[in-house]
Amino acid sequence: MNTSNNISATFSFESHFVDINGSKLHYVDEGEGDPILFLHGNGCSSYIWRNIIPHVSPVARCIALDLVGMGKSDKPDIAYRFVDHYAYVKGFIEALGFNNLVLVLHDWGAALGFHYAMNYPEKIKGLAFTADAMFTPIGSWDQFTQQQKALFQAFRTPETGWDMVVNQNLFMDKVIPGGIVRKLSQQEMDCYQAPFSDPASRTPLWRWPQELPIEGDPADVTEIVECYGSKLKQSDLPKLLLHATLPQDVRPVPMSGVIDASLTNAKKHPAVDWCAEHLKNTTAVNIGIGIHYVQEDDPHQIGRALSQWLSTL
Repeated sequence: MNTSNNISATFSFESHFVDINGSKLHYVDEGEGDPILFLHGNGCSSYIWRNIIPHVSPVARCIALDLVGMGKSDKPDIAYRFVDHYAYVKGFIEALGFNNLVLVLHDWGAALGFHYAMNYPEKIKGLAFTADAMFTPIGSWDQFTQQQKALFQAFRTPETGWDMVVNQNLFMDKVIPGGIVRKLSQQEMDCYQAPFSDPASRTPLWRWPQELPIEGDPADVTEIVECYGSKLKQSDLPKLLLHATLPQDVRPVPMSGVIDASLTNAKKHPAVDWCAEHLKNTTAVNIGIGIHYVQEDDPHQIGRALSQWLSTL
């Protein structure tokens, strides 16, 4: 496992902005060649890809987007539901005219990317994703451990969840560092915290847990995930699964129905076997020890794996 001495806290890329649906979206654009679009998840921004892009930009054009309301993108007065984010992502891809596109996906970015790819497979060259991608809806709360269930049910309780995420800033203070094996430096924590420095900016953080499709709720997100999941199983697109070895006694938080609360002392993420069984043309690469925000534990392994896989497409 890399230590923080091997991982730069500096975000040294030039900022770009494009107007989508009346809001400015921030992105970085490095290298030349076929486009590689990096999509992040909750609590993150393009910052999470900072140590991975230098491995890939010598062989491709790397674009890392800040989702609307996150990172340096504008924060319009919208609900920040999944369908809202998707409209901005789709608009961004269309505005920049991407074709022959590789998507590199994590967390909610995976759900957004899978949805787009299965709607427009003719524009996609390949899909790379971490093991915590949302492959299926979550069929039951029983797939959570008791501790996870208590936390996410609290997040989804209107007044309680709002107070935890928006007023107390618990997601950024606890969930982000809790999903990383190594300890983030103060500079890194500051960079993660900056886009959500006041309660008014934290609505997206609060909304994402409400959108998790658990036991059919919310119905529209459940239907979207079921639809793209079905198509994903039939897709011949090249796929790269980036999976970490879980630390002892750490269980992944369910982002999809492939994870079960009965999992104990896992050496291998359960998505590895699920993808091997259900997804065609998938290459699986172990990227070292990690939990959820694996880009912060061994970004160099991820970068090398991506660069190698891209050379095969």
